[in-house]
This record gives sequence, C-alpha cells and structure tokens, in this order.
Amino acid sequence: MRTDREPGEIFGPRMSLFADVLAVGVAVAVVSLPLVTLPAALSTACEVLRGVRDGRPVTARRFLGGLRRRLRSGDVAAGLVTLAGLGLLLVDLALVSAGLPGGPALGLAVAAVGVCAAVVGLRACARPESAVDWPGAVRGAAHDAVRDPGGSALVVLAVLTAALCAWMLLPLAFLVPGLLALALTAIDVRGATKGAGVAAARGKEVASQEGV
Repeated sequence: MRTDREPGEIFGPRMSLFADVLAVGVAVAVVSLPLVTLPAALSTACEVLRGVRDGRPVTARRFLGGLRRRLRSGDVAAGLVTLAGLGLLLVDLALVSAGLPGGPALGLAVAAVGVCAAVVGLRACARPESAVDWPGAVRGAAHDAVRDPGGSALVVLAVLTAALCAWMLLPLAFLVPGLLALALTAIDVRGATKGAGVAAARGKEVASQEGV
C-alpha cells in the first residue's frame, strides 16, 4: 500500500479508495445532468477507477482528461441511443398499464428486454474499448453477458442496490454513480481475470496433450 500522497489526492492512502468513489460519484452525477453525456461520464469513471489497480490515483485532472477524450460524436450518439431506448421503454410500459390486451405478458417481455439492454450497456461502459469504440464495446459486452451470466447478475444486483440507496436517502443519489462505476469495473476485471485463467488452463491442457 502506498504511504505517500499523490498531487491532487485529498485523503491519505488508507482512505483513498473510499474518497475516490465518493468524488467520482459526484463528478459523474454533475457531468450527467444533460443526460446525453451519461455513457461517456460512466465510462470515464470506470477507466479512472480501473487505474487505481495500477497505482494511478483518482484526480480531477485524470477524470476531466478522460472525459474530454470521450466527448466525441460517437459518445453523443451513444447517449442519444440510451435516451431513446429509455424513452421507448417508458412508453411501452405506459401503454401496458393502460390496459392493452395481453398487457401483463407484454409488460414482462418489455421488462426482460430492458434489463438485458441495460446489462449490456452498463458492461459496455466498463470495457476499455468504450473510450474509442462504442460499437466494439457493446459487442464485447454482449459476449460477456452471455459468457458470464454470473457477472450479469451482479450488474443487476449493483443497479438495484444503487437504486435502493438513492431511494432511502435522496442526497446519496449524487454518490451512487461512483458506487455503480466501482461495481461495474470490478465485474469487468473479474471477467477478464476469469477469462485469462480459463485460457491459461486450456493452454496447459493442449501443451500436455501435445507432450503426450
């Protein structure tokens, strides 16, 4: 563990992760106020928190630098797609609640599609490719969602926990994005580590078979 304090760090190393998550949560909440910037802000938060594993402290300079690199046409398009999907989901649920024939079944189908889309979108924000290639990040996230159902379940649990925290105490809503970004980053790192372990095991198995 580091014993020094990097420039830009407010707290010492023992409280650094806790302070980093709180600071990132506030930053993401503020940057996401236009709504269209939500994917870029969450992706930046995941990248910044991922750097903590490599000994890079969370600073305002790193966050703003990463955000600047992401505010491109592709990131704006990702935000617009997110808002359009959310709006379509709300409209469908409103139509279902209006008493359409087969409404309960349609409501379940719409909810299932919405959950799957949310899981893929959130996992895409945590992938490093989201910094430069949103379509590639979404494809990778979709693959991860199928290959790692446990991680997808953890994403749903993280969202529910974050929503519960915000509902219980409204001021926590400005800190929740940091907690969610930390959870998404940990899930993505977990999936990458798990995949590397499986690949190494397969490599050893192939090598042993070739040796025989």
